Amino acid sequence: MTEPRYDVIAIGNAIVDVMAPCEESLIEELQLAKGGMSLLDADGARDLYKAMGPAKEISGGSAANTLAGLANLGAQCAFIGQVAKDQLGDVFTHDIRAAGIDFDTPARGGEPSTARCLIFVTPDGERTMNTFLGASQFLPPAALSEDAIRDAAVLYLEGYLWDPEEPRSAMRRAIEVARSAGRKVAFTASESFVIDRHGDDFRAMIDEGLIDILFVNHLELATLTGEDDFEAGVDALKDKVPTLVVTRSSDGAIAVSGAERVEVPAEPVDAVVDTTGAGDLFAAGFLSGHVKGESLQNCLTRGAVCAAEIISHYGARPEADLQALVAKRLG
Repeated sequence: MTEPRYDVIAIGNAIVDVMAPCEESLIEELQLAKGGMSLLDADGARDLYKAMGPAKEISGGSAANTLAGLANLGAQCAFIGQVAKDQLGDVFTHDIRAAGIDFDTPARGGEPSTARCLIFVTPDGERTMNTFLGASQFLPPAALSEDAIRDAAVLYLEGYLWDPEEPRSAMRRAIEVARSAGRKVAFTASESFVIDRHGDDFRAMIDEGLIDILFVNHLELATLTGEDDFEAGVDALKDKVPTLVVTRSSDGAIAVSGAERVEVPAEPVDAVVDTTGAGDLFAAGFLSGHVKGESLQNCLTRGAVCAAEIISHYGARPEADLQALVAKRLG
């Protein structure tokens, strides 16, 4: 097998995050699901945007956030995702390339517009996300760069993008390409509501041995396995994937790989400002260690350090030098 050009190539939603602080009362007034993620149509996105206070636009998307963290950590990365030929599409394209990530998916003409996620951040740092998927849900298999997928050590897939038919077909094809090239496939379940809709697909992929690294949080673990007890959920999956990574918010995270199980606490932070992207950056830290062949302990610690950095400020893209933070933590 040839040495890969990329450490990680990811397929995910190409989204621009529109973030604004708000009071708890606005969440209640708008009848939003605090701390969750809801999907919007074009009219809903337009109406909700009008209700937001002063906001800032930051390129986002779960898998793209993970790549931004990986690039900050020195990894070579590429992204596959669909934007439209519009202003937000230009913003996304500029931002991801400026982060040092290869992005060559052609922009799509016509409607719908580039995806956006309207994020309301309450004083406790909790984020409530409302997403208009727009052009991102029209990523066809033909848009894949199969040579780039073959040339990446890890293919990383975002569960959020499993919902629309075209990108779901694209990701299935990408898995075939990666596995035929002897590469690893990492998958993040993204959110419990995604599992509610597509859990049978996810469980089938796990049972068929198509997933090498599975990222879930404790809530997604329960939804995926049907086990309310955390340890029962871990037991239900740990022998079905080579590496299982489960985050537990302020209770840290665990990873199980074969007979080895490792746990780490959450890294301390002065204040939780915004939890947007915590899981995305945890995955970045973990994968940055994994592609270097580091221990499971170090991979988890890297993830915890990156998650702590991201929740200390607004936005899901790192603002500090993650390599320096990791080096200081690991000595």
